[in-house]
Amino acid sequence: MASYVTTFDDADKKVHLAEISTEPPKDVTRESAGLQFSQFGAELFELQDLLWGARTHSVLIVLQGMDGAGKDGAIKHVAGYLNPRGVSVTSFGIPTREELEHDFLWRVHQRTPRKGEWTLFNRSHYEDVLVVRVENLIPEAQWKQRYGHIRDFEELLSEHDTIIFKFFLHISRDEQKERLLEREQDEHAAWKLNAGDWKTRQKWDEYRDAYQDAIRRCATPSAPWHIVPADSKWFRNLAIAATIVEKLRPYKKLWQKRLDELGERARAELAAYRAAGGR
Repeated sequence: MASYVTTFDDADKKVHLAEISTEPPKDVTRESAGLQFSQFGAELFELQDLLWGARTHSVLIVLQGMDGAGKDGAIKHVAGYLNPRGVSVTSFGIPTREELEHDFLWRVHQRTPRKGEWTLFNRSHYEDVLVVRVENLIPEAQWKQRYGHIRDFEELLSEHDTIIFKFFLHISRDEQKERLLEREQDEHAAWKLNAGDWKTRQKWDEYRDAYQDAIRRCATPSAPWHIVPADSKWFRNLAIAATIVEKLRPYKKLWQKRLDELGERARAELAAYRAAGGR
């Protein structure tokens, strides 16, 4: 299933989002996707439980996409299979005054997961090479330097056993328009209405170019980018869950081995306690 996402792990490889489909493959139906999603969800829970006990790694999931791409929905459905224990979600908005007085990665590093834990970023440090670029918030020379800082930052996390997933939720301009209009018709979604979404939409091409550069310049083997066809919400959820499970499966034996070692140690300590007369 992970083949249904387009993965970039090489900064020398060009990224052309216009050439990547936003639709699910024709051989995948909504019904079959629902069944597979449930199966992957159960496996996600099992893998998370092993990682929580072993505490040898952490998991960072970065979700980016145009307005309306479904970042909140992906978190709701994919993270819904996880045990809330050991899971956190962080949304990065406009930096506070304190955050602006530090380097741009300061606020991000504080939110990265501890070993045994999962963290999901709804938007992320990539806003600092997207919004600031398109909206001309800082000089070009400054945001261009940030690509290298981001690569180094993610390499540091990876070297300290953080498993990184970066997903770009790829929707078409037509689908975005439809979703924004649907919000206006749904009284329960009115709280999401934001005129800024429509203003940003006018710069679709500029944001697409910014994303293409960010994906290409920050794609590495340890922190690849996965382009997820996101016009269909049900396929988006499946593709994300499948990609995470397939990446984490090879760790299962390692985590189980660690738990077995911890169990043997605990039994030995208990036996020694009882041999000394403890009850």
